Amino acid sequence: MTAPGVRATRAPTTARTRVAAWDALRGVAVGLVMLRHAWPDVFPGAGVVGVVMFFALSGHLITGLLVDEASATGRVDLRRFWWRRARRLVPALVVLVAGFVVVTLTLDPLDDAATLGRTVAVSLTYTANVPHVGLVGVSPAVYHLWTLATEEQFYVVWPLVVLLAVRARRLRAGLVLAAVVTAGLCVATAWWFRADPDAAYPLATSWLLCFVVGAACRVAQDRLPAAVAGRHAVVAAVTLLAALVVTGLRGHAATYLLAAPAVAVATCALVLAGRRHVTVRAGWRPLVALGVVSYAAYLWNYPLTLWLRPSLGDATGLVALPATVLAATASWWLVERPLQRRRGGSSHRPRRVMLGAGRQGAPAARG
Repeated sequence: MTAPGVRATRAPTTARTRVAAWDALRGVAVGLVMLRHAWPDVFPGAGVVGVVMFFALSGHLITGLLVDEASATGRVDLRRFWWRRARRLVPALVVLVAGFVVVTLTLDPLDDAATLGRTVAVSLTYTANVPHVGLVGVSPAVYHLWTLATEEQFYVVWPLVVLLAVRARRLRAGLVLAAVVTAGLCVATAWWFRADPDAAYPLATSWLLCFVVGAACRVAQDRLPAAVAGRHAVVAAVTLLAALVVTGLRGHAATYLLAAPAVAVATCALVLAGRRHVTVRAGWRPLVALGVVSYAAYLWNYPLTLWLRPSLGDATGLVALPATVLAATASWWLVERPLQRRRGGSSHRPRRVMLGAGRQGAPAARG
């Protein structure tokens, strides 16, 4: 069954296929985050919903890359994986940090000069979500980088988890164990910060279960009943997400324990519904285009919003949104896309280190 406005194709997708429907989901996710930054009183839950959508998508797609490689070769090239992630994510972040430095040294709209060095260090080391390190003594313009830190930490640890599960021929059991562990960490974090649930907001342990939900969706996608990706499931998922967008989710333990996993499950239903839709109809293309530049849009939107708010007040969103799209588009065409087109990355490539179960381990990667 095809979602409204999406044209189905019969070509199966792999982890490396560019699926327009998934780009549209990215566009929705970053659009929700931008709405939350622009009009927090109108869309109080949009930021949480958008961020969790990204987490679930990452879990699904990264697991797909790892499982596809393990299925085809019986091994996982960890250094190559980490190199590709760094080449994809670091350059745009460096450009953002450079822009932050220039704005701070010339205009300093947030009085960040005194914290400039620490802000740069925290931003470039992906430690914005580390307790007593990340969001202490840094500019509020980079507070949103806690999500990038969480993603990067997932990218470091998760391939090792998949590798061990593949080598043991227990991928599904490994996912169950990962779900139990991350759920336990989420519960423990919520209990530890029960007096101030919002203090748990930037911590990775509050959100790791959302990645695992996406990963489980990828591993089980061919075994799930068709109804999981059917029209009724899509309508239910969209309804849930829309309801949570206008619900205040910050400062509640239930956000980490219930709402976030529910958003991850809803996102997975949309991912499964869209996985064979490599093309979309014209009406969806603006969302697809926003999804393509969603990484840079996420990087730039929050600082742009904060820099503009002192001057523009309630009209900030009307300027910050198009400014974000312009900055993200420039980042994509001038920084991200050229590097993605260079398959070699640089003249110096990391040494290939193959770790895995050997040829006989490939069938386990599909289980």
